[in-house]
Amino acid sequence: MTTQAAALDPENTIAFMGVEGANADLACRQAAPYMQTLGVPSFEDVFEAVASGKASLGMIPIENSQAGRVAEIHQLLPKTSLHIVGEYFQAIEHCLLAPKGATLADVKDVYSHPQGLLQCREHIREMKLAAHTYSNTAAAAADVAKWNDKTKAAIASPLAGELYGLQVLREHMQDSDDNVTVFIIIARQPVDPNPDSGRVLTTLLYNVRNLPAALYKSLGGFATNNVNILKLESYIPGGSARDAAQFFLTFEGHPGQQNVKNALEELSFYCKKVTILGVYPADPARFS
Repeated sequence: MTTQAAALDPENTIAFMGVEGANADLACRQAAPYMQTLGVPSFEDVFEAVASGKASLGMIPIENSQAGRVAEIHQLLPKTSLHIVGEYFQAIEHCLLAPKGATLADVKDVYSHPQGLLQCREHIREMKLAAHTYSNTAAAAADVAKWNDKTKAAIASPLAGELYGLQVLREHMQDSDDNVTVFIIIARQPVDPNPDSGRVLTTLLYNVRNLPAALYKSLGGFATNNVNILKLESYIPGGSARDAAQFFLTFEGHPGQQNVKNALEELSFYCKKVTILGVYPADPARFS
């Protein structure tokens, strides 16, 4: 359950960005049903809550199957000393929520987080609704309930509708049934899962040296050592084209395994810096 910060046991608390009823809150409840959840205003606050000990874990979305990556996270991960200790695949169900008594014909404006609006953009266009961005899906639902205006609706989770006393005007607002958000779980201390007990992922950041074909060559060791790369993304950490690109890499395997050791050794030949962000169990949903 979500509780006021003063009542929380930090060692039994998982932090998320948003308010009660957000999709991240729902993901926390499902991934860690034995823990209390703590909503905070921003992704930076999630990292701070874990780093300062207000929460033992934090849950952060990194990508959605329809709307793509959550760009803010890639700016925060290089700056943190926290560790990725798990991942969770959350199937996203968006609903169109409105005050009691409203009908689809009444609604003119819809409010949600930019990711929620992106994931429902075809249905929003089809319904000829004016879309307005909000800090969080559940915050949008809370304000729609407060306004009690039949022309205004929110796109949020069924949990948000239940918590804020709104009615569901339309289920499955998402444009695709294959709508999944991948969350990472962060903690102050790393974990060291046994690859013999289940599939293990490693996530790292690296900068390549200023050499011809350095990126291509840096990845060669993964191919020759049969290490499965699951994600490779580039981004400019400072936000300026003058800054050197960093690469965010996730692969299947544990750094203690010989083939992974060989791949990382070859990677290091072509890199200025390699930072392992986490070695952690894969969510079984990734490979189902």
